[in-house]
This record gives sequence, structure tokens and C-alpha cells, in this order.
Amino acid sequence: MKKQLLATLLAASSVGAWAEGQVNIICSVQAEWCNMIGTVYARTTGIKVNLSLKGSGEALAQLIAEKENPKTDIWFGGTGDPHLQAAEQGLSIEYKSPSLPQLHAWAQQQAQQSGFKTVGIYSGPLGFGYNTELIAKKKLAVPKSWADLLNPALKGEVQVANPASSGTAYTMVATLVQLMGEDKAFDYLKQLHKNISQYSRSGTGPIKAVARGESTVSISFVHDGPGEKINGFPVETITPSEGTGAEIGSMSIIKGARNLDNAKKFYEWALTPAAQEMAAAAKQFQLPSNKNAKNDPRIPDFKKIKFINYDYAKYGASAERRRLIAKWEKEVNSLPR
Repeated sequence: MKKQLLATLLAASSVGAWAEGQVNIICSVQAEWCNMIGTVYARTTGIKVNLSLKGSGEALAQLIAEKENPKTDIWFGGTGDPHLQAAEQGLSIEYKSPSLPQLHAWAQQQAQQSGFKTVGIYSGPLGFGYNTELIAKKKLAVPKSWADLLNPALKGEVQVANPASSGTAYTMVATLVQLMGEDKAFDYLKQLHKNISQYSRSGTGPIKAVARGESTVSISFVHDGPGEKINGFPVETITPSEGTGAEIGSMSIIKGARNLDNAKKFYEWALTPAAQEMAAAAKQFQLPSNKNAKNDPRIPDFKKIKFINYDYAKYGASAERRRLIAKWEKEVNSLPR
């Protein structure tokens, strides 16, 4: 891993000449990846990187609060829906990267849908994580479908994030609505609520709890599983048989950015194959958006997963997100468990 990381750093260092100044980044991927890109970018460009780590729901809330006096230059990572909402609310600016033709169609579509105010930088499927030792010890069946999560034997054994603060959990709500229809989806969520031990703030919280034996099952992006497994935890992942959604992790330049030129430089760097390959070096296994990036074998095989036709434009709209989250708070989160 050290050799791979060194090679990645050296490859990244070839991007751009020595520069000056700073860039303020909200980073909505896992901490190890955030810290790696911040360190490598600063060392190889001379630009000081000020990182703030926040889940995508929290990041959007901060950008809305700071709209009149932005303290952020660029927002890196996190589910694409909040990035589309930021674009819709005029929180980000149009920027067409020369690298767009090198990106997968889904990443280019994300850019087009937003009026080029955001771009896809990775994708990853929603599914379940489970602790193999706890499943065996408690004599539980591995959940292979959304329906399996309603098993009464899983009462208090399932963890998921809160959709108000987590893009992961909002993706779950939007996926279920598209898969089942809204009425059936909310009936499902009410039943699932009985089996939930807690709703975490962060989308990565549940699989970390599963890894550490604090919960048996998580609803998470499955690319978060291999990193926990590498660290020696008894974690496996699976995608539901009925079908699932996927996030398009995105990146946006903030309107009113104080360091606009440096934000654009970072944006270009983050779309390069070398920069995107850092995800795997940081034990993150999303599918990179640059077609020329080398794919780690632990990245989920999209060809083997049953995906719904996720409507990113509709469920990335602010009004729809607000409506669904408010409905979830009122009809689901308010119920006793």
C-alpha cells in the first residue's frame, strides 16, 4: 500500500507548476480520503488547503447559511442530490471543465442537468453492510433484499443515517420511493423503523458501527465496506435483489468563492486519473468518473448489480428533497420503536 501511495503522490505531483495562495474546501467523503487529497494537493502545488469535513446534508445547510458571505471555495464529494440543490439555489457557479469528454456519461449528465454547476466525480451503489461474526453468533440470515430488513429478528439490529443530515440516507428514501411508489415506500419505512437502533448523522456512521460490532446490519453505500474489511473488521456487503439506487458523488465551485482561480485549479486536478485513483489508496472504492482512471478490483462491479432508473433531476430538486425529508420526519422518525 505504501508503494502504491507513493506512486500516486508522484503521479499527482506532475499536475501543474508550483503555485501560491489557499483554497477552502468542504469535503464530504471519508476523512482518510479528504486528508489525503488535502495533503497531496498542498504539497504538490504549494496552495494551502483549508479542509472542513461535513456530510453532504450538513454541507448544503452550511452553504445556504453562508450564502451572503461564502467561506467555502469548493465542495468536494458527497451525494449528488445536494449538489444539484446547491446549483438550483444559485450557491454554485457554472464551470465547464476541458476534462468533461474524459468522464463517464453519468458524470457528464450530472454536469448537464445542473447547468454545469456541478460534475460527477465518482459513483457507488446503495446496499447493506453486515457483521459476519454477529450474524453467525445471533443465528440471523444475511439480508439479501429490502424485504429481508423487515424481519422481526432484526429488531434493534439495523442502523441507517438520518436523511436530513445524510445524503446516503436521502438516497435510500428516494430509491425506495422510485422502487415501490411513495405510499408503499413510506409504509415500508415505518415498518423498518421498528428494526432501527439509531439514525446516525453521517452516512458512513452505520457501516463503521457494523464494523466495530455495535450494530449487525447497515444501510450504506457498499463501496464503504472494503475499507473496513482491509482494516481487519468482519464486514461484508450486498446489494438488494429488488433493485437499488446509486449516488453520483459530485464537486461544485461555490458562488462568491474568495479563491476562485485556486478553486478552478483544484477542480481540474480532482478530475485527473491520478487524483481519482487516490480514493483506492485511501481505502475508498467508489467508481471514478474519469474513464482513464485505473479501477481497483475491490470497486463494486456495476454490471452485476440490479439498478433502478434513478431520476437524479427530480430527486435532486430542493422542493422534492424538503418534502420527502419533512414527510419522513413526520410519519417515520416521530414513531416509537
